[in-house]
Amino acid sequence: QEQLVESGGGLVQAGGSLRLSCAASGRTRSNYLMGWFRQAPGKERGFLVAISDNGGITSYLDSVKGRFTISGDNAKNTVYLQMNSLKPEDTAVYYCASGPNESKIYFARAGLSVSYDAWGQGTQVTVSS
Repeated sequence: QEQLVESGGGLVQAGGSLRLSCAASGRTRSNYLMGWFRQAPGKERGFLVAISDNGGITSYLDSVKGRFTISGDNAKNTVYLQMNSLKPEDTAVYYCASGPNESKIYFARAGLSVSYDAWGQGTQVTVSS
């Protein structure tokens, strides 16, 4: 069973940067999606961006476009989320998730939580004003 472990969260001042990591272990599939989601207090979990095993990247959530960058290292089974110019409204628990990527349909549905079958425990990001 695939397991995901996020790291890199913390407390940062507005305008600062953080890089989140998500390390996968126990993966048995060769075609996969890795997505980043976040959940702020009192809000539903929302999709940020995803990357596929072959490097395809989905659109970013509009509010993080130009500030956040996803990347992956297949050799390390790790996906990253570089977050720059952080704002207080970015405060949330950030989750990575893994799901199958058997066809273009899977990639097209990468923004949906149901497209993923493995989730990390989440890492807290707090941005102070």
